[in-house]
Amino acid sequence: MTFKVTILGSNSAIPTIKRNPTSQLVNHNERLFLIDCAEGTQLQLRKYRIRMQRIGHIFISHLHGDHFFGLIGLISSMHLLGRKKELHIYGPGPLENILKVQLEASQTELVYPLHFHPIKEGSSELIYENDRLEVVTIPLNHRIPTSGFLFREKTSKRKLIKDVVKNMDIPSDMFAKIKDGADFTDASGKLYKNEEMTTAPPKSRSYAYCSDTSYFEPVIPIIYKTDLLYHEATFMQDRADAAAEKFHATTVEAATIAKKSEVNKLIIGHFSTRYDDEEPLLKEAREVFQNTDIATEGKSFSI
Repeated sequence: MTFKVTILGSNSAIPTIKRNPTSQLVNHNERLFLIDCAEGTQLQLRKYRIRMQRIGHIFISHLHGDHFFGLIGLISSMHLLGRKKELHIYGPGPLENILKVQLEASQTELVYPLHFHPIKEGSSELIYENDRLEVVTIPLNHRIPTSGFLFREKTSKRKLIKDVVKNMDIPSDMFAKIKDGADFTDASGKLYKNEEMTTAPPKSRSYAYCSDTSYFEPVIPIIYKTDLLYHEATFMQDRADAAAEKFHATTVEAATIAKKSEVNKLIIGHFSTRYDDEEPLLKEAREVFQNTDIATEGKSFSI
């Protein structure tokens, strides 16, 4: 089953020729989720051959422009291209009125249903789920209310071993219980242990997106042992004072969060425009957490 993250933008506030501001695309089982939507995001979607109309849910971390200024443009393009499928947007409460004003000012009546879901500030809560995936908010520490997002697969049921159970006289109402881990005793009194009849499900996978934030250890219990973590690293450690003043993180701080959270892999991004070359940032982060990579635009990370 597909579970991958594609980087659409990795720069901080101002776009450059080399890097676009923040946006990412999560593909889980061919369902597409957009995280943040900076100016130019729809161009990035076209560049990397991602069909925007397949996006069903958009998650906005906070209301700094480099994370949502591309949203109304994307919404409008979906409208002009004749979208019919509903679109769900999750973000800070004031975003709903911002979108409403923009649509009213342009006298745009969307041809598709748009549903807005406000995010509660300062707490971790379940905001989306389907049959195989759930999305939980991650409270962060930035200058304005900001949330990260944890994409976490639901635990699957155990799988029946067909060659074993086909010759057993198992009542139909027992199969669901066996998939949940129950043993089975047949009519003769013979006990069959669950592990004889089933195999364990695949390990559930997870992706944590920590948008703009200072070093903030309360995220650790939420993202603990996550498979893949994105954490902003706007500055190198020699500019730690500037990072703290702006409520951003350094490479070392992002790597420290990854290490303390015992994640499998770290991606760093949201780089200050002062850095044309990302290699020094990567090297510094790897000195703390070796399994670190750069959020390079167009690159996909499979989980």
